[in-house]
Amino acid sequence: MTAASTVTEALETRLSIRDYLPTPVPGEVIRRVLATASRSPSGGNVQPWHIDVVAGAKLDELKAIMQRRLAEVAAGDRSEVPEYNIYPKELVAPYRDYRFQIGEDMYARLGIPRDDKAARMKWFARNYQSFGAPMALFCSIDRRMGPPQWSDMGMFLQSVMLLLREEGLDSCAQECWSLYPKTIGDFIGIPSERMLFTGMAIGHRNPEHPLNALRSQRADVDTFARFHGVD
Repeated sequence: MTAASTVTEALETRLSIRDYLPTPVPGEVIRRVLATASRSPSGGNVQPWHIDVVAGAKLDELKAIMQRRLAEVAAGDRSEVPEYNIYPKELVAPYRDYRFQIGEDMYARLGIPRDDKAARMKWFARNYQSFGAPMALFCSIDRRMGPPQWSDMGMFLQSVMLLLREEGLDSCAQECWSLYPKTIGDFIGIPSERMLFTGMAIGHRNPEHPLNALRSQRADVDTFARFHGVD
């Protein structure tokens, strides 16, 4: 995928990429992206984000750990629980409908029917292989931070994903990693005062994979925005 040359192009071409080429991501590139992303808005200049980048042999090690961990969970191990709800327990319309639609679109492209739970679970497990990406990023935050700082963290991660497009790279934000906070925290050394928020797969998209052409449906601007005194 060619590099984006404008913010608009970066937004238009940024997709949640779920299959990657093995091409490594140079260390100087991710360092440059993170340094630039640190200019993201931050209330009071608190800068609440903490980032761990994993690649190479260390990422291979983590992927192996996750294979074993998922096998333990499949065998009934429920000792590890997430520390926050990724979605509200009562996800109402239209938000529920948006989420349902992207799931249906995704599994339709994969040719996995709704009633094939085993195939869906097998596909979901690829999250923990970073979808074959050569680099993974993990973001954590001090537990004492509140919603405004979580908002800052989201803006930082958005900046990272857009800057990756400027570098000709792709990504997939993966909150699913938060389901295993102890496993990930122990591996990368997250201190007890911080909470794991999300992971992110980083690399070059595989142009041949059917999911990488999936463009999610988005609501028309007039369904979520009101204009006051605007012509």
